[in-house]
Amino acid sequence: MRCAVLGDPIAHSLSPTLHRAGYAGTGLDWTYEAVRVPSGSLPDFLERGEAWRGLSLTMPLKREVLVLGDQVSERARLAGGANTVVFEDGRLLLDNTDLPGAVAAVRERYAGAVGTVTILGSGATAASIGLASCELGARQVRVISRDRDRARQTLAAIGAHASGPDVVWSDLGGVTARGVAGDVVVSTIPAAAQDDSLVAACSEVPLVFEALYDPWPTPLAAAAVAHGQAMVGGLDLLVHQAALQFELFTSRSAPLEAMRAAGEDALSARAPR
Repeated sequence: MRCAVLGDPIAHSLSPTLHRAGYAGTGLDWTYEAVRVPSGSLPDFLERGEAWRGLSLTMPLKREVLVLGDQVSERARLAGGANTVVFEDGRLLLDNTDLPGAVAAVRERYAGAVGTVTILGSGATAASIGLASCELGARQVRVISRDRDRARQTLAAIGAHASGPDVVWSDLGGVTARGVAGDVVVSTIPAAAQDDSLVAACSEVPLVFEALYDPWPTPLAAAAVAHGQAMVGGLDLLVHQAALQFELFTSRSAPLEAMRAAGEDALSARAPR
């Protein structure tokens, strides 16, 4: 059985490390690779007719794949993006494990309230974590980005959650002047965009959810640890969503701790000496 993660860029992905550890931990003779698939080329990739069991999708393909699926799960439809493709009898079944993975990652690290959430960035990952926040009880979700028009899909996705959250947009440029209040701040923006003023603006929030895992630690993650804030990292999210993908691909329980350990070892090996 063959599986892979697709995206662009893709060389940094830890997904092969995690899934291969899962196969080793359950005695499966499966393969999992990383394949660069740029925006707009996913239909051509799928039309090659290669024999895949499952695919993991990262940027920029999570939203592009929706029109290609034969069956789309409710959570993928709600999030407006799918990160998982399962091939079943020639059909493409799409799902989103980022959403339940984010719920599991938060509750593994943090038992506090998730009533008011601020999300930095407005892409597909922001939509999934915003919806996960609603699953955890968020009543207000504030999406902060540089372009409101590009954020509209994410705002609509979060606003469509059955709990009826109050969803508002703010410009990223103004966040440092106002600071970030509430229970949780989620960052889906590049580490290079996390300047000192932005990091300082997030210093009073009880939980920091940093969706990135490479480079690590990001400025926000490092500051959260230094300030004693609770912190969910990108590896936490990656491990939990990958474990759910593993189960969809293999119909077996995922060896979560073996997958996590493999990811931690790989990140440690990348760290500057």
